Amino acid sequence: MTDARFEDGDDAPLRLIARDAEDLNVISTLVQDSVLTGADLRYSKARRRFTLLLNRFRWEDESRAKASGRRVERVRSLLDLSDVTAVAHQGLTRDSDTVLSLLSVDYTPDAPVEAGEPAGPGRVVLTFAGDGALQLTVECLEVELSDVTRPYAAPSGHVPHHPD
Repeated sequence: MTDARFEDGDDAPLRLIARDAEDLNVISTLVQDSVLTGADLRYSKARRRFTLLLNRFRWEDESRAKASGRRVERVRSLLDLSDVTAVAHQGLTRDSDTVLSLLSVDYTPDAPVEAGEPAGPGRVVLTFAGDGALQLTVECLEVELSDVTRPYAAPSGHVPHHPD
């Protein structure tokens, strides 16, 4: 069995699950520069789920778009975190007028985790541009990224970049 490659996805919608920090790094890379509004954040305490509806930049398609001369794309995606027991935030407003730009998703375990073992209790931190952050306390790490629409041409027509 071999690892998946970006090319394997072609135009198929992504559906990835992270159960350890290494897998979460892949998802974090794919959701970097996603945009959403404060209203696109949902926490269900009863279901212990935190969900974000993202306009995700399709990093996995960037080189093909450039090579073919077509516009870069975005896609609507759900980022769903399970087993969330607490939520804390800083610098975020939950309204439909506030646009948020997701920079990273990181996991810090409460205790060391053996290689190859699923991650246990810890904290997932979602960092947004402009010093906003969400900290989710999780019983175990389970994060799912699912594309839910067809890709569309990115309205800006530009690849996101972060000047030094």
